[in-house]
Amino acid sequence: MKRTSRLVGALCAAALLLAACGGSDSSGSAGAKRFASGGTLTYAVGGDPGNLNPLMTVLSLTRAYDQLLYDRMVYIRRDGTIASSLATKWTVTPTSVTFTMAKGVTCADGTPLQASDVAGNFSFIANPANKSPLLGIFVSPGLQAKADDAAGTVTLTSAQPDPFLIHNAAEVFVVCGKGLKDPAGLKRGEHGSGAYKLTASVAGDRYTFAKRDGYKWGPGGVGTGEQGVPDKVVLRVIANETTATNLMLSGQVNLVNVIGPDRKRLESQNLAKTEDRAPLGELFFNESAGHPAQDERVRQALTAGLDLPELGRVMTEGTGLPAQGLVTAEPMPCKGDAVKGNLAAHDTARARTLLDQAGWVKGGDGVRAKDGRKLKFTVIFGSELGEAVASGMELLRQQWQQLGVDVSLKGVTSTQLNEVLFASGAWDAGLIQLTVGVPSQIVPFLSGATPPKGTNFGHVDNPEYGRLVGEATKLTGAQSCAQWTAAESALFKRADVVRFVDSTVPTFVKGAEFDTNLPLPPVMVTFRMIAQ
Repeated sequence: MKRTSRLVGALCAAALLLAACGGSDSSGSAGAKRFASGGTLTYAVGGDPGNLNPLMTVLSLTRAYDQLLYDRMVYIRRDGTIASSLATKWTVTPTSVTFTMAKGVTCADGTPLQASDVAGNFSFIANPANKSPLLGIFVSPGLQAKADDAAGTVTLTSAQPDPFLIHNAAEVFVVCGKGLKDPAGLKRGEHGSGAYKLTASVAGDRYTFAKRDGYKWGPGGVGTGEQGVPDKVVLRVIANETTATNLMLSGQVNLVNVIGPDRKRLESQNLAKTEDRAPLGELFFNESAGHPAQDERVRQALTAGLDLPELGRVMTEGTGLPAQGLVTAEPMPCKGDAVKGNLAAHDTARARTLLDQAGWVKGGDGVRAKDGRKLKFTVIFGSELGEAVASGMELLRQQWQQLGVDVSLKGVTSTQLNEVLFASGAWDAGLIQLTVGVPSQIVPFLSGATPPKGTNFGHVDNPEYGRLVGEATKLTGAQSCAQWTAAESALFKRADVVRFVDSTVPTFVKGAEFDTNLPLPPVMVTFRMIAQ
């Protein structure tokens, strides 16, 4: 099985610094271990990021690299509490958050990180002319960022009430001031505020990072001077899960995510692990003009034509969980089930009737046509998602072919996915995973501007969703949850999104411990190498 990355709005999962707090039933007691200094931690990742600029990506794969190089203002722990990082104090209102910077923060080149540099990051994203994909996801349109270098404060002010303002701000990786003027350097991982510097790289093979001396502004004040923090971190590009598993078992890799059948081999070794929910069975349609799925009857028909529980079982090899909504990452601020009862039930007869009503009539060759045009669907999915997902997509093709649809499956890499969704538009349906930590982060993907000006790649225009989102954004905290759940339900009812199964993603670790109460990807400065 191949490894995978996801298109993300945010990645929030996992927590509890085992070395400092001693708390996981899978990793043992910190007091009983002696940590090794000067070690190297090797992390098997599923692909090469190509471009490391953290201000210009929504890919989870790239964030796995960037978290070594760039820090956040704060971290939202899995238990919902907030940990300091670049900021040690914060004040939140319904429309603003003011951060007070930690003392002595420096950039990778040794220059001080100023509050105005931080404000510049948010202003860059907020400026539509810069075309950052983070605009509308982590940074709301119209957000204003102001700094006071003397006081060391940064104030972010939203144009309207934002119940998740600090959650969104916590997902922005901060680059140093020089990086805002040097995008080429950011592509290479330069101008960092984080615990590590990139010292060597071989594209498609490995990236080597060395820890920074004097760094002490990690989550909760964690620094690189503590015993056990790895001197080096190596990210090895290993697309095949079996290969990654073999390397883990032989001691050549310390950290790996495995979702396929090889997870059983790792679990049999009683390795320490965390396990998190992630989207997998998430089907989108291209609703732009000229595509058959612009017609809701076609979307409802294709949804009804799928045996979604069976499709989910095949794709996850029986390890999946029923999807409940668009947010999977902990801590989930809203717990409602927006999926149950809102997706079209499996009903082949109804699916055929809907296609007939939409004017798609089956011809002698078994393929439906309308106005001389055959009902053809190009269906994209991640080529890195593995054999089980590929088998699931074959099942999808078979079930849609039974309805009279000419289906072409197209596996794409993470890089190709960006091109297809936001540039060429050469797709009709797609298995596309959006990982978000709060419901507001997914709004730009499902409403408003469409490519090339926005991130609404499916050209979704659901008035009820927009109305309910508008209501939700006027409320704060848990008060907004009923509206957010109803808004997601409106998408499922109209088959703008078909969300049917989540995967369980274990992160295995060997020879080290790390903070499992912090957002994924694992924060490397919290790792402690265990003496062998």
